[in-house]
Amino acid sequence: MTRLTTATALALIWASGALAQTELTMWYHGAGNQVESEIINQIISDFNASQSDWHVTIESFPQAAYNDAVVAAALAGDLPDILDVDGPIMPNWAWAGYLQPLPIDPAKIESFLPGPKGTWNDQLYSVGLWDAAVALVTRQSTLDELGLRTPTLEEPWTLEEFMGAMEAAKASGKYDYAIDLGMSDQGEWYPYAFLPFLWSFGGDLVDVQADPQTAEGVLNGDAGLKFGEWWQGMFANGYAPGPSQDPADHASGFQEGKYAFSWNGNWLALPFLEAYDDVVFLPAPDFGNGNYIGGASWQFAVSGTTEHPEGGAAFIEFALQDKYLAQFSDGIGLIPPTTTAAAMTQNYKESGPMAVFYDLSADQARLRPVTPGYPVASKVFLKAMMDIANGADVADTLDSAVDEIDADIQANNGYAQAQ
Repeated sequence: MTRLTTATALALIWASGALAQTELTMWYHGAGNQVESEIINQIISDFNASQSDWHVTIESFPQAAYNDAVVAAALAGDLPDILDVDGPIMPNWAWAGYLQPLPIDPAKIESFLPGPKGTWNDQLYSVGLWDAAVALVTRQSTLDELGLRTPTLEEPWTLEEFMGAMEAAKASGKYDYAIDLGMSDQGEWYPYAFLPFLWSFGGDLVDVQADPQTAEGVLNGDAGLKFGEWWQGMFANGYAPGPSQDPADHASGFQEGKYAFSWNGNWLALPFLEAYDDVVFLPAPDFGNGNYIGGASWQFAVSGTTEHPEGGAAFIEFALQDKYLAQFSDGIGLIPPTTTAAAMTQNYKESGPMAVFYDLSADQARLRPVTPGYPVASKVFLKAMMDIANGADVADTLDSAVDEIDADIQANNGYAQAQ
């Protein structure tokens, strides 16, 4: 009886401990991605078993429906405790009260790449377990055949060199187009991939330092006009397919030899490497004011309505272990945020086939404008880029885009004053 009583008591103690864990709900955007789901569920399981205070349960949504679900839940006062957020959208959600500052010691992420750190109003709101990077993709044999210098991070191509490469590829007669810019991907790809070209000309989407914020002078100023004329010329001169590009050509055209170059992300690097044994991933060109790529991908945050931000932060901090960062990188191909995690991966370790993307992210990544107005501004930018590519007047199109962006800013009392 003593043994039975002891065993029963131990079972009761264990059960009461489990019941004492406070439940935390979590929403995630990765439904449908089996590998991603397996990794995040393993992290949750490990976290729940590692301590007795918190128990996380997850609900996953398809990425296309996720943002709308969060907005609807916020309006209904029914947000989860933990959620993930696309990096450039984070300031809008923080401004709207969907998120609250993340109570994590900044020293915990001191070694992270800049992109995965979600900061707004000088406060940390979110942290990512990975980042993404874009490169100018080609083959070394293509560079050699066209007589082109191989650019480096230290010496990227100038505008003249880049356009010389476009003309050389076109004149060779070997390709349908000189470059695939991904024009068929008509969503967040446009601001993520093409704002860096505007930055390199010296312009921007929104001047977030102005009070109130404005697009006037940065999107439609001299630099913006030069960018717009260059952008339109890429299509008018036949260097790249326009917005009517077949999505299948964007997915596999480079591998099939239709393009000499591809402006593309590390998430498609492996198919390129499988297609050719001499693929090279080159840095963004410098069009006169620096060379840039976009930074920030999906990140974890705690909701503005959770009663347990410390519990959400405990889970997020647990997920930041290098072993999990490496698992995500190996599983879905994105860039681990630390050098120590990168060293644990197949693709990003020193001399790994995609290690160059870590360097590109560390050296060139720049955040899209950190402003609550970004969701509107980015959609306006997308439409303007499509219109200009299709032949619309550059100055008129950019002026109209500025009017739309500034009208949204004014309708929301300037955003910069919102806390």
